Amino acid sequence: MAALDEKDFEQIAKAKEAIARNYDGERFLHTVGAAVRTKEGKAYVGVNVYSVHGACAELIALGAAITAGERDFDAIVAVNGEGGEVMPPCGNCRQILSDYAPDCWVIIQGEGKLRKVPAKSLIPYSYHAQY
Repeated sequence: MAALDEKDFEQIAKAKEAIARNYDGERFLHTVGAAVRTKEGKAYVGVNVYSVHGACAELIALGAAITAGERDFDAIVAVNGEGGEVMPPCGNCRQILSDYAPDCWVIIQGEGKLRKVPAKSLIPYSYHAQY
């Protein structure tokens, strides 16, 4: 685990801005915002999209970055749209992060404060796809 720095708090703010623009508390179609930062310092944001099968905000942000040609990720964070709390990634997001960004820091709430942990540490004995 590692302590957060100024860039991490800026990233949390970007995730909060993304969901603040899109929060849907009535139909719950968009309830989480995320921001991923590349090693070069570029930020990509996303909000979850919900249907019978949806996609988490982290995956939307990561997909936007990959679509733009990014491959080296520094950190990712997700926040709840209702209160802005930092949320841990779900199991599916943990697996995708393990595959696409294993060395990326994931900002989480842990031991009563915000911390960063490597994505690869969030899912022990993970399945690694051969791409």
